[in-house]
Amino acid sequence: MKSPGHQKWPEHKIREEHVGERVKVEVNGEVIADSQDVVKLEEDNHPPRYYFPRADVRMDKLSRSATTTTCPFKGTAHYFGIRAGDKTLEDAVWTYEEPYEEHPMLKDRVAFYDDKLPAISFRPAP
Repeated sequence: MKSPGHQKWPEHKIREEHVGERVKVEVNGEVIADSQDVVKLEEDNHPPRYYFPRADVRMDKLSRSATTTTCPFKGTAHYFGIRAGDKTLEDAVWTYEEPYEEHPMLKDRVAFYDDKLPAISFRPAP
């Protein structure tokens, strides 16, 4: 399905590219994601977001919540909490399970709210 947002606001830009480096996500000292196949998404008026393939994410550390949001450009986002040690971070992760056709690179990937949760750090890994 085509994005209603891109049709209504064609000047709004969303750029996706492979990072080309290994990137890790750690929460409370636990590695939650570790991948060399990360997609960086840059969208007008938003901070960059990093999308990891589900295969490189500890999905056993995530618990799906009832929260969903709709982006007119990317589709419906479904959210997860992260469980690491004795800490749970609610709605800290999201995925576009059926992204609009303009954003096929987001399919089967998850992103983390790195700027809102200080326990999460993104960094190139050796």
